[in-house]
Amino acid sequence: MEPVEVPDGAPLDHPALYFNRELSWIDFNWRVFFQALDERVPLLERVRFVAITANNLDEFYRKRIGGLKRQLGAGVRALSPDGRTPREQLELTTAAVLDMQAELSRVWEDELRPELAAAGVVVREYDSLEDDEQAELDRVFRGTIFPILTPLAVDSGHPFPFISNLSLSLAVTLRHPTRGTEHFARLKVPTGRARFMPVDGSEGEFVAIEDLIANNAEELFRGMDVEGVYAFRVTRNASVDRSEEEADDLLSMISEELRERKFSEVVRLEVEAEMPDRVRELLRRELNLTEPEDVVEVDGLLDLAGLEALYKVDRSDLKDLPWEPVVPIRLRHMVMEDDDDMFSVIRKGDLLVHHPYESFAASTQRFIEEAAEDPRVLAIKLTLYRTSQDSPIVRSLIRAAEAGKQVAALVELKARFDEENNIEWAQRLERTGAHVAYGLVGLKTHAKTTLIVREEPGGLRTYCHLGTGNYNPTTARFYTDFGLFTCREDIGEDLVGLFHFLTGYAPEQEYQTLAVAPRDLRSRFVSLIRREVAHAKAGRKARIIAKMNALDDVGIIQELYCASRAGVQIDLIVRGHTRMRPGVEGYSENVRIVSIVGRFLEHSRIYYFHNGGDDETYIGSADWMRRNLDDRVEVVAPVEDETARARLKRTLKFCLEDNRQAWDLGADGRYSLRWPGENEKVRAFHDTLMRRARRRTEEDDAAWSF
Repeated sequence: MEPVEVPDGAPLDHPALYFNRELSWIDFNWRVFFQALDERVPLLERVRFVAITANNLDEFYRKRIGGLKRQLGAGVRALSPDGRTPREQLELTTAAVLDMQAELSRVWEDELRPELAAAGVVVREYDSLEDDEQAELDRVFRGTIFPILTPLAVDSGHPFPFISNLSLSLAVTLRHPTRGTEHFARLKVPTGRARFMPVDGSEGEFVAIEDLIANNAEELFRGMDVEGVYAFRVTRNASVDRSEEEADDLLSMISEELRERKFSEVVRLEVEAEMPDRVRELLRRELNLTEPEDVVEVDGLLDLAGLEALYKVDRSDLKDLPWEPVVPIRLRHMVMEDDDDMFSVIRKGDLLVHHPYESFAASTQRFIEEAAEDPRVLAIKLTLYRTSQDSPIVRSLIRAAEAGKQVAALVELKARFDEENNIEWAQRLERTGAHVAYGLVGLKTHAKTTLIVREEPGGLRTYCHLGTGNYNPTTARFYTDFGLFTCREDIGEDLVGLFHFLTGYAPEQEYQTLAVAPRDLRSRFVSLIRREVAHAKAGRKARIIAKMNALDDVGIIQELYCASRAGVQIDLIVRGHTRMRPGVEGYSENVRIVSIVGRFLEHSRIYYFHNGGDDETYIGSADWMRRNLDDRVEVVAPVEDETARARLKRTLKFCLEDNRQAWDLGADGRYSLRWPGENEKVRAFHDTLMRRARRRTEEDDAAWSF
């Protein structure tokens, strides 16, 4: 939707100066979806991007559309910064996501599915199989699927069953052969089985599991005539409002919230196009859906997020070349330099690592594993926001606690969609004697920090890790994040204070180096922006480069508008949504906004301020979003090591020079993909950093400046 023109002399809070957050997020998901359309991307990677886009869309329905529906139900009338009511936003976003969902289905059914078939990976319809192929699949059905299915009848003696969130189901219409009465039943497609069943043992031909079940439905309803089998799927609201202030036990509150979320209201019903109106009406009525747009007709396969399963097909020729993270140079050279462990490496100088280009296992994971085994280590303290199911980080903490070390873990139970994982790990840690805190009332702890206290000949020394990403070895293979290892005393003292704040009572904790939200992170960023304004007004070069996931904080945006007006050159690398309008005359002529989307998910946060030539560079866990600045515990750290700073600045430079994965945002709200010219060298950000990781030497990290 076209933004309105900014009136002459409009104040900085004028709605025309802001994009809508929800629509901007949908724009981001279109950029993700474009990877599925780009013929330069290998075919199975394109299929995977359809799955990623569909999964993102599911989450958008659960969190954003679900949240807007709750606002409507609560009678909220407050306007968004762009001047829209909750109802107006809901109408706009619903129309936009319906268009996206329809296009996802079209691209899969009409483009990618035929291209896959031509390449030898065929998703077939059951009805297209030869008799012997059907017979073999039927045998597999009876042996491995039939015993675990549970048909649920719906009649006066059997109420309509609960339909779990995002589960794929089959609506079965039946008729009694002699009485002629009509009946209805529901079948849940089992999630523990493969989404696509191989045909006759083939590694290249498949049938969707729901198609196989539908064509064997008569086995489940013997004595009845099966008239029709139709796939459907429900999406439930993820927004469950509970008051932390009224909760006696945060762990119990989160556990209860998880139970409530499973039974929360339905915000979307997806049905296959062939489903008759009478069956749609039954489902709509039983699921309490009142708006026509809540029922979404899908022309083709439901649950396109399930296409992720096809990516596992052993066809390396249809995928990106595999990437194996390298061991950081200084850790690779430990033996040559007579270093016994990571602690001795860190004592020689700060160490910056960049995932997934450099190995998480050989750096961050190793740091915590060595601390758990080192007899000189007395204490390990760590914030845990998201981690993997089988977490080597948590296993190390458990071993450390069992060995008698002081282990303190701040486990954030409110990390959306990871609550169950975190509850399980927290309880296991507690059973080993670790000190476990569950976050702070009213605040999420989103900081990524580790503090190691080690006894050495000169006394106690602290070793620290400050990161932009989670302690999760799985996502570290495709999320881009930085981590800084240091034994600087000032940072160590600040982290000691931070953990006292997180686990005890220290609301007035002060920090000498780190910027910590919600205490002083906002004011630190405002001060840094205004300092650039002062440089510009004094006639000195002034520049800000900031890389983040999203930008929606109105206060920060207004500071950036003021900076642009003063002549500060501002480059913002924002992967996801943004409310800020670049290139608006009189407000943001000096602002450029670019989004990088590709094989890795951009997750690192870097903030650069030129400061009249005495530049400063920061990394941390916080985006320029209101929730990060006001409602979460976040840590942002200045990087003072020259080698590390040069590397961060060079990374920003590569982002800004990209002509393959970068999208430029215009004042009209449209993103345009950069494309290399006819004789121009392709500069793809992720490829550039992979090449550099393979051949990087210490000399490459010499001091460098914009």
